[in-house]
Parts: sequence; C-alpha cells; structure tokens
Amino acid sequence: MAQNGGTEDSFFDIKDSDLTGLKDKVIVMTGGSSGIGLAFVKLCVGQGAKIVVGDVNECPEKGDDVTFMKVDVTDWKQQLALFKKAIEVHQKIDHVFANAGIGPTDTFVKDELDSNGDLLPPNMRTMDIDLNGPIYTSKLGIHYLNKNPSGGSVVITASPSSFSPFVATDYGTAKHGCLGLMRNLNAHFVDTNIRVNCITPLWTASGLVPAEHMQQTLGIISQPPEAAARSAMLLMADENRRGQTMFSKRSMFKEVDSILMGAIHSAIAPGEGDMPTSKEQAQKYKDQMTT
Repeated sequence: MAQNGGTEDSFFDIKDSDLTGLKDKVIVMTGGSSGIGLAFVKLCVGQGAKIVVGDVNECPEKGDDVTFMKVDVTDWKQQLALFKKAIEVHQKIDHVFANAGIGPTDTFVKDELDSNGDLLPPNMRTMDIDLNGPIYTSKLGIHYLNKNPSGGSVVITASPSSFSPFVATDYGTAKHGCLGLMRNLNAHFVDTNIRVNCITPLWTASGLVPAEHMQQTLGIISQPPEAAARSAMLLMADENRRGQTMFSKRSMFKEVDSILMGAIHSAIAPGEGDMPTSKEQAQKYKDQMTT
C-alpha cells in the first residue's frame, strides 16, 4: 500500500480483514450517538468488539455489546465515571476514541458588546468540547491503558482544518490542538505498547454537515461516516500504527503526518543537536521528573 505522494493512486483501501484485531476488544468512546461515532459503534460491534459510549444524546445502537452513559465531555467527573463504568462492566480497556465534537460557534473576530458597550469575551464552547474534551478523554484513556498489560491505543478525531487555514476559527484552532495533542502525547510512549493516533476525515456526512447540504449548497462530494469510522478502527487494530494522522476522502485513505513532518523537517533543515528525537525527549523528561 503506497502512502506517499499526492495522487489518488497513492491512497489505499481498508478491508474488513484489516480490522479483525478488534474482536473482543473493549473500546471506550465519546460522541457515539450520531455521524462518525454511531457508524464506528455499529462497525466495531460487527467486528466483535465491546463498546462503552459516552454522549449527551442517547445512542441508538443497542445490545449486549454496547454500554451507554450520558456524558458531557467538558465535565471531568462525568468522563471519569464513563471509564469507571467500562472497568466495572468489562474489567479492562483496550482502546479509546476521543470523538465527541461540535461545529463552530465563534470566529474570535466579530465584536459583541454588553449593555455597557464593552466587548464581550469570545464564546469558548467549541474549544471546550472539541479540544478540552479530547484532552480529558486522552488523559483518562492513558491512565487506564497503563493498567492493561497489553497496552492499547487512543484515537483522536481531528480534521483537515488541523493543518489548513479555516474561517471557522474556533473549530480550526481546536482541531489544530487535537493534532498537536496526538503528536505530543505519542512522544511519551516511544517503544511502549501504548499508541496515540488521530483521524482527519475530509467532508463527511454527519450530524454536523448533512450530505445533502454539502452536495446541493457547497457542491462538495462527501464520504459516508463509515469511511471515517474505518480509519479510526484501522489505527486501533494495526499495532504498528503510532503517531499517525489518517486522512480520508471519498472512502480513500492515506497516512499524512509522515508527509507533513517530512516537509517541515526538509524546510527547516535541522542539524545535529537542534531537535532531539521523541525518544530522547521522553527520556530527558523522565529524568527531569525524577530529580
């Protein structure tokens, strides 16, 4: 499977046989009641996984393999209760999917004034849900994965706006943060059995943006939510994938973080001593924390 270059023939497909590693795995996720999240729940159950879902809305998918809890991801205690529920029901956690999110609410450039004519602070709702929420989920996930002798993985839902300018300022900023969260968390787990990855699905039919709106209003051809869901599943099932950003469009897939970081390193031409490796950084950090 070619994973470099910019042509469509360098993309790859994800086969059902690529996902068999999810059988009997316990996955805790946020945002599983619609769109990409709901597709993920259904597909994982089909692969024999056990899913523990946290969402503000009831999960339509029912059954012995799905456990639901109402969770506001901005509330630490509610997220903690979700993970405790997973341990209560399944005694372990193998993978974590930080997927809950909403659309944009503030551009940070429009003036809104109070009754005295003073500038109001920005609306931080999207930042709280789309960035602080995944930070909470990831921290909890790593805590519980450390208790699993087999380790596991965290997958974070980012976006192409993680590495592209986007007029939806709060949304794009939060998704930039999700990409940074993945990269920097992963740096702590070099040569361990814990992995951190993210997905960056291009236009995907979901509760945020319906397919009809994208096609009729924007002239955009979207992919079904199952495509993005499968990219998250692959990152969990394939134990060789760590620190990856899985891009998808029209149900085609490509790992792009190696391309992005390769271009950056090529542009800045770091020399010896300029940028220690992730392994070196992790060791130095551990040494500092123990002194």
